[in-house]
Amino acid sequence: MDSDRLRAETPAVENGVYLNNASCSLMPLPVIDAVRDYFALEASVGGFRAMAKEAGAIDAVYGSVASLINAKPGEIALMGSHTLAWQSVFQGLRFQEGDRILTSRSEYGANYVAMLQMQKRTGCVIEVIPCGNDGASDPVALNKMIDGAVKLIAINWIPTNGGLVNPAAEIGRVAGAHGIPYLLDACQAVGQMRVDVEELGCDYLTSAGRKWLRGPKGTGFLFVREERLAEPGIIDDFGALWTKPDGYELVAGARRYETHENAPALRLGLGAAADYALALGLDNIRERVRRLAGGLRSRLAALPGITVRDLGSDQAGLVTFSHDTIAAVDITTALQAENITVKTIPRAGSYLDTLARDIPELVRVSAHYYNTEDELEAFLRALRKAIVD
Repeated sequence: MDSDRLRAETPAVENGVYLNNASCSLMPLPVIDAVRDYFALEASVGGFRAMAKEAGAIDAVYGSVASLINAKPGEIALMGSHTLAWQSVFQGLRFQEGDRILTSRSEYGANYVAMLQMQKRTGCVIEVIPCGNDGASDPVALNKMIDGAVKLIAINWIPTNGGLVNPAAEIGRVAGAHGIPYLLDACQAVGQMRVDVEELGCDYLTSAGRKWLRGPKGTGFLFVREERLAEPGIIDDFGALWTKPDGYELVAGARRYETHENAPALRLGLGAAADYALALGLDNIRERVRRLAGGLRSRLAALPGITVRDLGSDQAGLVTFSHDTIAAVDITTALQAENITVKTIPRAGSYLDTLARDIPELVRVSAHYYNTEDELEAFLRALRKAIVD
């Protein structure tokens, strides 16, 4: 990868060392330009005329996102966030008392509280897939849990609190063998590694634009396999046509999960981000991110008082650690004073895993392909200062 070019196309790198790509990555110029140009057009001709003028470009975003995950454009819905994407599927599923939802120990707090709400409403049951020795969800154990009451398997591919990579494709094979709907949260995977919904075997996949994909904040997308298209939990007159006074018809494809109001400028930015990642090559991105994260884990483990907390035999670009005596938030604050941006991960971010491993709040460092070894050295110097001085 041409580091100089990548950094020249990322204006914000001039403003400090940014190592929080798992939360909200820095947008490259093609994304910035796509958003800015559309807003300029909208300012000159108005919102609906701008949409009409750029209808072809906006429609092309579905193809760009589909190419990113090896899906069909008709299986893609563009959403205002990852949360909306995930909830639009989950809230549309039907559960009753005794139905079982199987999930990962590393599940995100945002997803798990929605499951808890569904449990309260319907009497369904949430059960956690056991982990293997590496801390990842165990497909063999999952297979033993399957019975007629299992109505959904919903896991995260990569959690918020570390570099663990769950065996998403192996879990997909279990789900497919039993005909159970499979909802995969890929918000920490899309943009840092190759994603292929055919290999994964998922029926639904959700992601954010703002994380590793480097798209605008306020974007996300949903993949729904054609065979699993159903009625969303929320519809309006975009996803459904009001065809008679007492009836409606859902539109074809995954766009039925969308609603009328959207932000075309941000959608164009999302499409530009997908095209940018595809042009760089997702395998190239994965190798670069893996190399930076692996080197960082080794150097962190050598520092006094530091414990690296990442699980998994296959690890992603999220690196987490804690200190024996210094709180994560104090380390994050000290680094920010040195103009180095990292993230404090609260215990509730992945509460089941936090309790199972009895771990405190964590510092999370997430370097992307545009970050340099010099930036990681600057981070380590500042960290040594924070924990020694």
